[in-house]
Amino acid sequence: MNRLAQESSPYLLQHADNPVDWWPWGPEALAEARRRDVPVLLSIGYSTCHWCHVMAHESFEDAQTAEFMNEHFVNIKVDREERPDVDAVYMTATQALTGQGGWPMTVFLTPDGEPFYAGTYFPPVDRYGMPGFRRLLASVAHTWREGREGLLSNAQALTEHVREASRPRPGQGEADLPADFLRRGVANLRRVFDADWGGFGRAPKFPAPTTLDFLLTQPGGRDMALHTLRMMGRGGIYDQLGGGFHRYSVDDRWLVPHFEKMLYDNAQLTRTLLRAYQYTEDEEFARLARETLAYLEREMLSPEGGFYSAQDADTQGVEGLTFTWTPTEIREVLGEGPDTDLVLRVYGVTEGGNFEDPHRPEVGRRSVLHVPTPVSTLARDLGESEESLTVRLDAARARLLATRQARPQPGTDTKVLTSWNGLALAAFADAGRILGEAHYLELARRNADFVWERLRLEDGTLSHTFKDGVARVEGLLEDHALYALGLIALYQAGGDLAHLNWARELWETLRRDFWDEEAGLFRSTGGRAETLLTRQAQGFDSAVLSDNAAAALLGLRVGRYFGDEEAERLARATVLTYRSDMLAAAGGFGGLWQAAAFLGAPHVEVALIGAAGERAPLERVVARHPLPFAALAPAERGEGLPVLEGRPGGGTAYVCVGHACDLPTREAGVLEEQLRRLEG
Repeated sequence: MNRLAQESSPYLLQHADNPVDWWPWGPEALAEARRRDVPVLLSIGYSTCHWCHVMAHESFEDAQTAEFMNEHFVNIKVDREERPDVDAVYMTATQALTGQGGWPMTVFLTPDGEPFYAGTYFPPVDRYGMPGFRRLLASVAHTWREGREGLLSNAQALTEHVREASRPRPGQGEADLPADFLRRGVANLRRVFDADWGGFGRAPKFPAPTTLDFLLTQPGGRDMALHTLRMMGRGGIYDQLGGGFHRYSVDDRWLVPHFEKMLYDNAQLTRTLLRAYQYTEDEEFARLARETLAYLEREMLSPEGGFYSAQDADTQGVEGLTFTWTPTEIREVLGEGPDTDLVLRVYGVTEGGNFEDPHRPEVGRRSVLHVPTPVSTLARDLGESEESLTVRLDAARARLLATRQARPQPGTDTKVLTSWNGLALAAFADAGRILGEAHYLELARRNADFVWERLRLEDGTLSHTFKDGVARVEGLLEDHALYALGLIALYQAGGDLAHLNWARELWETLRRDFWDEEAGLFRSTGGRAETLLTRQAQGFDSAVLSDNAAAALLGLRVGRYFGDEEAERLARATVLTYRSDMLAAAGGFGGLWQAAAFLGAPHVEVALIGAAGERAPLERVVARHPLPFAALAPAERGEGLPVLEGRPGGGTAYVCVGHACDLPTREAGVLEEQLRRLEG
């Protein structure tokens, strides 16, 4: 009996009609494996994962394969986004066995949940240099019956490795950071930087927003971040019509993406683009940020004010079908004429195309829209002003997007994750403040109201996920830390101290439920969470700012706003714990590098006191300056924070560095000069 029909996860529901007798994760499934004396087949993925769909179609929808699975295993399906704690434990085991990870993840467990064999995608029969899934199933089932002692030995060793990976690393937290620590981090990133196309390392290339955010704060590394953002914005990884970024690029030129769109990528990259805009005043960065936010509002915003998780890579079983074009399709929309010729040239649409779904070659070759030549260069070559060329392109893009929206669309995973909504909250709040557009701020406030009402529990903790009116899964470290950071961005944008105080409340939850003093780090799950093989601790960013980085950054913010020395101590201890890992793999720890830069930055406070209208001219000045580590404190009255106490308002700015302050001012020009001196 397939038990997934009662689940709320879109990924689990995708498998509710499989002939496999799936169980959701839980003690009941493991108890059933013990009762039957069979191993567990654990399959982990997510709803927008292309290769998860491929394996499901090839194996889990196949009656013969399903029959064998049902006879010899208890089969468990997990949505990695709904249960990142379960995913993290078994990803550690998979990486230990195979040297790499990814999804779909396929792990074989004892009835006690201990892993003894693991991999990712398996084809139905032997190919790609991998064993066929059916042959693998038969081998595991046979060995369980005839050679179980060896499997149990493997399980014991692998389980110990998983537990060892989460134990403290003695001695790492004893010394201070070396004086050249940040410079060494930038130098390590420079060694793997692609000076031609931007990004780091070789294909496939991922956006790495946390690393870009760190580099933007470092004058010696800022060029790497800005070049990468510009090249990504011209590539096919960016949706040239609808805005927003696809998951990653399969090549080194950002040309052909893996087409799924994730909330976390787009929220994080929006903030990165906004910071790049502050550093450069380049309107191209602001345009990309606005278009990405428009995409999120148009396609990822729930009626309640939360943001959905992801959109699929496939449409009707064809990867990228919604997003790719042929010259004929372009002409059908725009007709024949100079504007059509311009679009084909600007976006690199050719008869030969640049993309083909290898699983559906009958669809033919199509073009991923990209910008091989900058519009400014093309305008010069054509003898036309960039402004007039842009007007023509914008009109054509609008028509093409309207046509594309009428096509079949990729599926949307409509669960709302608290942690990723914290990233979206911060993006919209920053956009409202930096771009001066009230609509973005209103969407941010609406999101905070939604989370307060639907995901916050009576004890002040947060749930992890929300779907169909129901909040589920006890909140993880990532939920409390990332949402609190979003609330601080909302406070900085709107000046409501209630949002900052809520963030402080969430910090207290982190300190109480997730901090491990012996290890010098935060655990990913709280002490009340379900007992797994181990309580994981994550400093590596993967696709999202790691939960330890988020916690450290939150501790530093709380420390600066409230004078909380203990919060800053925990943040410093976390960075010190991971410092060797950070130097060994700088590209994987962008969030902790940001925390390290914060630790080394001067203590800067910028208070803006007065009614909203009185503050507005001063806030416009502040919005032009990055100030990545400042305690920006807008408020109606001089009360509620140490930086505000006893200070007159009426639209007055106070700029302080290291507890030494410039003269208060109500003049925008004077504040501008003070902030320029601050930036050196």
